[in-house]
Amino acid sequence: MPAGTRIGVLTGGGDCPGLNAVLRAVTRKGIAVHGHEIVGFRSGWRGPMDGLTMPLGLEQVEDVLARGGTILGSSRTNPYQEQDGVERIKRTLAEHGVDALIAIGGEDTLGVAERLNQDGVPVVGVPKTIDNDLDATDYTFGFDTAVHIATEAIDRLRTTAESHHRALVVEVMGRHAGWIALHSGLAGGANVILGPEKRFSVDQVCEWVQQRFERQYAPIIVVAEGAVPQDGEEVLLTGETDAFGHVRLGGVGTWLADELARRTGKESRAVVLGHTQRGGTPTAYDRVLATRFGLHAVDAVSEGAFGKMVALRGTDIVRVPLGEATAKLKTVPLSRYAEAEVLFG
Repeated sequence: MPAGTRIGVLTGGGDCPGLNAVLRAVTRKGIAVHGHEIVGFRSGWRGPMDGLTMPLGLEQVEDVLARGGTILGSSRTNPYQEQDGVERIKRTLAEHGVDALIAIGGEDTLGVAERLNQDGVPVVGVPKTIDNDLDATDYTFGFDTAVHIATEAIDRLRTTAESHHRALVVEVMGRHAGWIALHSGLAGGANVILGPEKRFSVDQVCEWVQQRFERQYAPIIVVAEGAVPQDGEEVLLTGETDAFGHVRLGGVGTWLADELARRTGKESRAVVLGHTQRGGTPTAYDRVLATRFGLHAVDAVSEGAFGKMVALRGTDIVRVPLGEATAKLKTVPLSRYAEAEVLFG
């Protein structure tokens, strides 16, 4: 696209460390190299629907590299569930002279981007999810930071668990994929790691816990929020759903801690890390990956490569179809859990 093109950029879905690094890279290269003007849309897809904008110039992105969250704000808005949502987006883009969009988000945000691109809105996607469950990219930024935060929490919890001779269940994020649970559990030396990909046996978990106590050590159990026991007992669900139909999860960590206490007679506590994993300063790895994604995304727009998402393959940034990236979730292979099980108990 020629110099002087106006490019809109938005951040959708859950926030995570590294979003501002993408915005900084898009803005700096978009202006300095391609001569574009960058327009920020606030609050995810709500921004282009309702005309919520802010300028994104060199001044606005000067000191944002190390900041967590997103200076644009975010939301889980789904324009395809809103009255005239798509037409409102098209109208807003026309009114503001925006020629193309860069959408930064996970499966839901990029799923909307794919549909909008098919409906005639030029879009390039940037993958973002701390769960690392987007297909077609080896890693997403935010994941490394979330793993570091969870690992530090496990390290801190181990000392208090040992002091009080109790089992501690650490619940981490991961609705459909257990990447955070697996990586933080391995890095933190957890005695049990449970993910959504494989239903777990509470009796087996109790056996691992008892083995740990028998050696005079306190067990640490890391469980992803989407993990489910195999004996038919479902985790509690709140019944509330978001704009994309996801049911809010209700606390498998607390449920499991209560079960362990009841079945083993040992004192157990649950710690839910929740949104702690989303906040704070991004790691160096996430800053670099997010920056590279932003640089390549604005190049893709300049070259008219719409309907694509920038992705990490090995050490290279490549372009893949948005449809390929959102067709399925990238879950943890069961073989990875099998590798870790030799360390349990």
